[in-house]
Amino acid sequence: MKALVKRAPEPGLQLVDLPEPEPGPNEVLIKVMRTGICGTDLHIDNWDAWAQRVVPTPLTIGHEFCGEIVALGSAVEDLTVGQFVSGEGHYVCGRCRACLAGKRHLCRNTQGIGYMVPGCFSEYFAMPAGNVWVHHRPIDPDVAAIFDPFGNAVHTALQFPSLGEDVLVSGAGPIGIMAALVAQHAGARHVVVSDLSDERLELARQLGLTDTINVGRESLDAVFERARMKEGFDIGLEMSGSGAALSSMIDHMTHGGRIALLGTPSRPTEIDFSKIIFNMLTLQGVTGRQIFETWYAMSVLLESGLDISGVITDRFHHTDHVEAFATAGNGKGGKVVMDWSN
Repeated sequence: MKALVKRAPEPGLQLVDLPEPEPGPNEVLIKVMRTGICGTDLHIDNWDAWAQRVVPTPLTIGHEFCGEIVALGSAVEDLTVGQFVSGEGHYVCGRCRACLAGKRHLCRNTQGIGYMVPGCFSEYFAMPAGNVWVHHRPIDPDVAAIFDPFGNAVHTALQFPSLGEDVLVSGAGPIGIMAALVAQHAGARHVVVSDLSDERLELARQLGLTDTINVGRESLDAVFERARMKEGFDIGLEMSGSGAALSSMIDHMTHGGRIALLGTPSRPTEIDFSKIIFNMLTLQGVTGRQIFETWYAMSVLLESGLDISGVITDRFHHTDHVEAFATAGNGKGGKVVMDWSN
């Protein structure tokens, strides 16, 4: 089978032939249909400091996928061949305090597919049955392939109730846009999306997020005037990882405002904690997805009419992975999906 592999500790990826995996007793074998390219995959391709520290080589990368179950391990009883699935890419220990309490997304021993253990950028992929999510209703395979990042967006956007609230989303990348769409779908009064990329802000507008602002040219204060907001944002969703964006968000929150942080800074960030203290702001870190509560929420949101398909702007065959990665890394478009059919 073909697989996209980081073969050596250096920049670049190679499409190579590997043996088809055999599912273990508690695993299923999945014929991969689509995969999404994540920022993590770009870090691995570029072989930056994070990748050098975390990623073993050689390793098949990738953690966003959908496909069809084609074989079952001998102990798997609750899944069937032919089911259309995606999968939770965090393998947890099951024995730490968080896991035993049913909070598997907080497992301190988590191993992530595609950067710690073999991933899904391959024609066939074996995954523990307990990590498989079955799509019981018809769904576009391209959308099913990005349930992992969609889950990041949903997990972040649902940290705080947004009905009737004014929400600021900093970062108009694919996850930021999806989080903004979730907040809007959940009844927020105003949803403002900020970024430095005109192209990504234009994509947000095309998807119905009409209030956008390029903070490289305009202050967030201008939003207050046109939206008739007097006291600041009720909820902030920080999706960019920018220290400057977080500081600006803190400056523009109402007293008692709540901020969920998913964006990961590349360097230490300086924060004026006096504003957090005296304005009684809440800062909530967010990672991954609740297993599997967020997955249920994702499916229900789509069933209730939320459309995230427009966030996918580019599609490639896996044999064109070099161009696909270049497109995903240019910082101008939306989500990039690769097709693994023959």
